[in-house]
Amino acid sequence: MPTNRPGATLAESRERAPVRRRRGAVTLLVVSALLVAGVWFGGRFLYSSVVNPRCTITASGVTETFDPDQTANAALISALSVKRKMPPRAATIALTTAFQESKIRNLRYGDRDSLGLFQQRPSQGWGTEKQILDPVYATNKFYDALERYKGYETADITKIAQRVQKSGYPEAYRDHEGQGRVLASTLTGHSPAGLTCRLDDATSSAPPARIASDLAEQMGVTSARAGDGFLTVSAADATTAWAVAHWSVARAELYGATTVSIGERSWDRGTGDEGWSDGTAGTTVTITLA
Repeated sequence: MPTNRPGATLAESRERAPVRRRRGAVTLLVVSALLVAGVWFGGRFLYSSVVNPRCTITASGVTETFDPDQTANAALISALSVKRKMPPRAATIALTTAFQESKIRNLRYGDRDSLGLFQQRPSQGWGTEKQILDPVYATNKFYDALERYKGYETADITKIAQRVQKSGYPEAYRDHEGQGRVLASTLTGHSPAGLTCRLDDATSSAPPARIASDLAEQMGVTSARAGDGFLTVSAADATTAWAVAHWSVARAELYGATTVSIGERSWDRGTGDEGWSDGTAGTTVTITLA
């Protein structure tokens, strides 16, 4: 009932005034709470979008960003070119092709019966479904086909990738040659300290012996010595040492590595965005596990 009705007393008016103030205060509190909630959820979204796990690769002044799964697969592809003693150009061609075909992901699906990193087809003689979904097998099959073409080291990326893959969109390979070149240069050890990854905290780790086995299978490096929670690798030269170090960082999410050191330089999982520490790089790589 309105307080300014005829005959309302001053006492009645004073008695009702606080009710209006209380309602206004409640409304203000609700609005404030909604604003705070909006800021909090918006802040969390922004924070998560900024700190999502990612790997950054830099070579020759060019920087590219990939997620840990892509980077781990790229490291395997590059490592196999090192094991086969192929030039970095071979890794560039393979990585460019994989980026175009699958975004460097080991896909279990594709156009018709296409599968895996390179979207190879069982019906075209690349192997069985199980074989093609094995990244080591699929990559070796790609390199086997690449090596049959003499002069691939200097061939146009579109022409050579098309000869190997027989893609329906051959010109698309050229669009990703930059990513392939940056990945290959860094992951084969020719661009020192070019790879760093920002990852979530490791909650578990692979056995050191398994990592040593993978390194031997993928890169052909057999000098790894497993310890209690760490692995030490003696490389033949500085380039191979950086290839091992970058391989280790690229696959740190998979293995649960917390630090990777090469001589006095190190990558730390907790400060991944800061890159490699200063110091002198040697030929001994140490991988420390969670």
